[in-house]
Amino acid sequence: MILCFSFHPQSVTLPIMPRKARIDAAGALHHIIVRGIEGKKVFRDDADRENFMDRLANLLLKSKTRCFAWALLPNHAHLLLQTGLTPIASLMRRLLTGYAVSFNLKYHRHGHLFQNRYKSILCQEDAYLKELVRYIHLNPLRAGVVPNLKSLDRYPWVGHSAVVGKIKQEWQDTEYVLSYFGDTRFKARAAYRSFVERGVSEGRRTDLIGGGLIRSAGGWERVVKLRKASLFMKSDERILGSGDFVEEVLKQADDQLDRRYAMRAKGLDFDGIVYRVAHLLKMKPADVSKRGKEPQTVKARDVLCYWASRELGMTTVEISKRLKICQSSVSRGALRGETIV
Repeated sequence: MILCFSFHPQSVTLPIMPRKARIDAAGALHHIIVRGIEGKKVFRDDADRENFMDRLANLLLKSKTRCFAWALLPNHAHLLLQTGLTPIASLMRRLLTGYAVSFNLKYHRHGHLFQNRYKSILCQEDAYLKELVRYIHLNPLRAGVVPNLKSLDRYPWVGHSAVVGKIKQEWQDTEYVLSYFGDTRFKARAAYRSFVERGVSEGRRTDLIGGGLIRSAGGWERVVKLRKASLFMKSDERILGSGDFVEEVLKQADDQLDRRYAMRAKGLDFDGIVYRVAHLLKMKPADVSKRGKEPQTVKARDVLCYWASRELGMTTVEISKRLKICQSSVSRGALRGETIV
């Protein structure tokens, strides 16, 4: 079916579609794709790549975020990360902002360096981790940055070289990836490389960039046939996984939003949460947010961090300013607070 529209360009205002919220949770696996604005280069030389990776490594270690795969291309980058103490969105904001500022200063340029919104796909680990590691690590070969797999084995700007043991990256979790391929490091590395080699001929894998069951079912053609049989499938471009996985992730995200709206509808803000914690732990409100290492104070602050971040949706930056503590302390406190709650 072909639809034709005729309109005067000066008389029509196109609606702005709202962006979908990021989906995240402790332990969530994310395939992140960062692209240069208008397809321009974001890495012009090895010094740029070292700058980016040094910043990433520092953030990963501080936030206890795990990196299973990565690849730097001239105009974009791929990362496979597992959420640690800091939400992925916070980590990426600090990484990209810091790098962009240094890049602009170095090359005397102004304006955005990256596309405004990087792509982040929450992935089902058991079903997709191996495939995603291979897909990401083969990017330099597919793009012609290296000529063959042997060159990729020693290429310093891709995580593959660390997994096969040619280059050491302390911050990259190679052991966890290898655990999918064998019981000993020698056998696992051999099995991993064979697995990567088999993927060389596959080309670009569009089935690994989100869409839930739409892609795992075999694409839109398959979905259309199922819909004719009155079978509908859950899909979301932010998620890669089976139908049950997509349903569960979306349900958790919806539940979290519902709680936030409910609390705000009741007029609860940060100060309201402080009073709620004080009532729960039988403390004075002023003692809940004060600094100190007394067990009851720490417990109260942990619960406060958890409810403020997870229930009110406040960022670690906002909470750290209110409590006058660092962001990493807020993240760790929120994790402990979740257990307490």
